[in-house]
Amino acid sequence: MGRQFFVGGNFKMNGTIKSITSIIENLNNAKLDEKTEVVIAPPALYLLLAREHLRDSVEVAAQNVFDKPNGAFTGEISAEQIRDSGIGWVLAGHSERRVVLGEDDKFVASKTKVALDSGLSVILCVGETLEQREAERTIEVVTQQLQAVANVVSDWSKIVIAYEPVWAIGTGKVATTAQAQEVHAAIRHWLSSNVSPEAAAATRILYGGSVSEKNCRELAKQEDIDGFLVGGASLKPAFIDIINSHL
Repeated sequence: MGRQFFVGGNFKMNGTIKSITSIIENLNNAKLDEKTEVVIAPPALYLLLAREHLRDSVEVAAQNVFDKPNGAFTGEISAEQIRDSGIGWVLAGHSERRVVLGEDDKFVASKTKVALDSGLSVILCVGETLEQREAERTIEVVTQQLQAVANVVSDWSKIVIAYEPVWAIGTGKVATTAQAQEVHAAIRHWLSSNVSPEAAAATRILYGGSVSEKNCRELAKQEDIDGFLVGGASLKPAFIDIINSHL
């Protein structure tokens, strides 16, 4: 059985009640590929708005989760609270949190484990900086990020991996089809060797980094690209075209 195509929309710190309601209306009224799993990640303030009004076939993800249970952690959101709100997914390890907020591999792994242990599914983001790519360290960096998770998680059945080259996020630059496929294939090989052949065969690996309606169809044809994690384009009508790129 093949891996189900997956498209995630990460709204980042964008949107208002009005604009996010409009995006939801567009998704609700659009003809979406029934074979593609779709998840959107609005800012935390709008998670309940999204879940209440969004069609049932589209899931909602929190952009962040803390690695501790409910308690004295001002400004954080627990896995329990996310699950209690009817939200089934979380993002972990996005480069903006790694780079801007200093989240290291161990912390990302801890958050991933807590989310999974709470019954949530995780979009686990990995990727290299331009400096690391130019130093030919891409595979080393990405597998190091994955290994941190493998050190604390054995069951990868509720993890979707998103490969997002940091230098391509929000820059308009995009990895070539060959570059993306090369890294995705390396990730799948790593999964086979370090988790299990079964996990390698079943785990979906998404591409992220300036994905648009213009480049998505060619990327979607690649053997080891199982979908996309979309940033800015998820706020636009073109998001529908990306969701339907596998048709």
